[in-house]
Amino acid sequence: MTRALAFALVLLLAAATGAADDASDVVATNAPPRFVDAGPQRVHARERLTEIQRRIQAALRYPPLARERELEGTAVLRFDIDAEGTPRDVVLHASSGLASLDRAATAAVGAAAPLPWVYGRLEVPVLFLLERRR
Repeated sequence: MTRALAFALVLLLAAATGAADDASDVVATNAPPRFVDAGPQRVHARERLTEIQRRIQAALRYPPLARERELEGTAVLRFDIDAEGTPRDVVLHASSGLASLDRAATAAVGAAAPLPWVYGRLEVPVLFLLERRR
């Protein structure tokens, strides 16, 4: 039993070493990055990403005091989306410069659910822009 376990460990290490060599070959040859879309084939990932940002912007509630003072900014959030469309582990990556806008951006991500599923961690800018009348 111990001999079989040792053999399995050697195979596992050999496989891991081979994978590392393959990754270094990709970097060394400057091959273009490959994108593997694990989502539904009928809707491309770029379309889902655009839809995610559109839904977050639509769910956004501009803080009244910030609107009154004509404060604008962009908060950048990072999060994952689970298979049911629920945002997970939402964190502020880059502040808008105003805590009230950052809180509103974070709340908008939850309010926009369910979101289209996309594999991996997303980084989404949330824009706070006022329409100015001339």
